[in-house]
Amino acid sequence: MRVAVLSSGGKDSAAAWWWAMCKGWDITHLITVRITGGDSWMFQVPGTHLVEYQAKLAGIEWIQVDSKGEQDTEIEDLEIALSKLNLDGIVSGALRSDYQKSRIERMAERLNIKSWTPLWHQKSRSHMQGLIQNGFQVFITGVSCEGLGKEWIGRTLDTSSLQELETLSGKYRFNVDGEGGEYETLITAGPHMPGRLELDGEVQWDGRRGIFEIQHVHCIA
Repeated sequence: MRVAVLSSGGKDSAAAWWWAMCKGWDITHLITVRITGGDSWMFQVPGTHLVEYQAKLAGIEWIQVDSKGEQDTEIEDLEIALSKLNLDGIVSGALRSDYQKSRIERMAERLNIKSWTPLWHQKSRSHMQGLIQNGFQVFITGVSCEGLGKEWIGRTLDTSSLQELETLSGKYRFNVDGEGGEYETLITAGPHMPGRLELDGEVQWDGRRGIFEIQHVHCIA
């Protein structure tokens, strides 16, 4: 089975990538949609260029698809890129967005390929615990909700910090898996790729939200 993985570099697409590996499938490409406009209806915006480094570690071809992020055209931009590849299907890390899942599925039908969303409707807590237990290094690149302050930016989740995150999510009523955009992540290591990424950068914080401004990325084999 020849598949491409739709990847933002974050935890959900990494988990979907690993799922495809466990199936024994041939992962031929990592596909990243880079939003050149201000926002997107269905794709992550910040930090997606870092998928290139994950692809280098894994020895998988990386394709970046530029899109303005407009509702009517962003899926078309992805479709055009996929139409040029010899694939049996595409794997994505959609968790609960019916909008995202349905649009990818309709695109796959037009291309006559399969669409797999292995994380679909996984429970938030078990999804996050599974990532930590299986060795994914979940690096928080940005936060944008009440309850998550500057101290969370640049932090890598472990069992202790995940428990803290769960407590805060209950108190401030945000999604512990970040599905509502409460925080963004980058996977720096995990069972899906050999080696790890080391990041140099600094925290940018405006008092309510912030990001980890990455200045250098080192691939450690």
